[in-house]
Amino acid sequence: MSAKKGLGKGLDALFADNFLDLEEETKAETALRLSQIEPDKNQPRKHFDEAALEQLASSIKEHGLIQPIIVTPAGEDQYRITAGERRWRACRMAGLEEVPVLIREYTPQKISEISLIENLQREDLNPIEEALGYKNLMDLYGMTQEKIAETVSKSRPAVANALRLLALPEQLLDFVKTGELSAGHARALLAVEDKDMQLALANRIITEGLNVRQAEELVKKSKKEPAEKPAADPAVVRALKELETRASARVGNKVTIHHKPNNRGKVEISYYSVSELEKIIEILEGES
Repeated sequence: MSAKKGLGKGLDALFADNFLDLEEETKAETALRLSQIEPDKNQPRKHFDEAALEQLASSIKEHGLIQPIIVTPAGEDQYRITAGERRWRACRMAGLEEVPVLIREYTPQKISEISLIENLQREDLNPIEEALGYKNLMDLYGMTQEKIAETVSKSRPAVANALRLLALPEQLLDFVKTGELSAGHARALLAVEDKDMQLALANRIITEGLNVRQAEELVKKSKKEPAEKPAADPAVVRALKELETRASARVGNKVTIHHKPNNRGKVEISYYSVSELEKIIEILEGES
């Protein structure tokens, strides 16, 4: 895939020599032994699909590595990958001893930016890896969401929505990493504050195979359900029962007290005939 395609600005926007034509870029290539090259431990992509690597390795065996790996010096006769770790892994799998590279001098921040953009262009990152890539740029280099959005050619809301996913509990993050939940599912669950409820709803979404719209409806429904009432104090319950018994004996009819935690409520007196009602009224008037 050409670096001039994908995210608009793409990798070209970050190359110091981004106006070199293809012929000049080819002349700038050199070859390095695989043993001279090491991956960047800070690169955002953590998961590499083995089956896809095997397919790429098979292609490299037949056609060679067409697109060079971009590296930066990392000590005496050693280099660190800036872009192309997947190709480097496939070359090792294919049994190559040397690979074509472009050696570039970049600051650590520029390396992080290039690595993130390359993975985003190839859609190699899961939503959590993408979010962690943005967070890395913010934490290490103080980049704002606006600057990150400009760098990777995405909208600021898209960057903000990706970062919001990191507020999910670890188990839900794992669900998104493995693809059991999509980023859309995860964003729907962010509307639920209780972590246990989030996990319960996530399990339902996965088990029932709900799409994002259905997940959003499930979240809305869960938020409308009344909260579980706190258990009543046994001493208060006993006191109220005693009051009900005394009041029932006084008026001669069943008295029910509906008491609320804020010390408010109502008293209910049952009657079964007009004469009983009149008797109750007479008793109340007499007490008055």
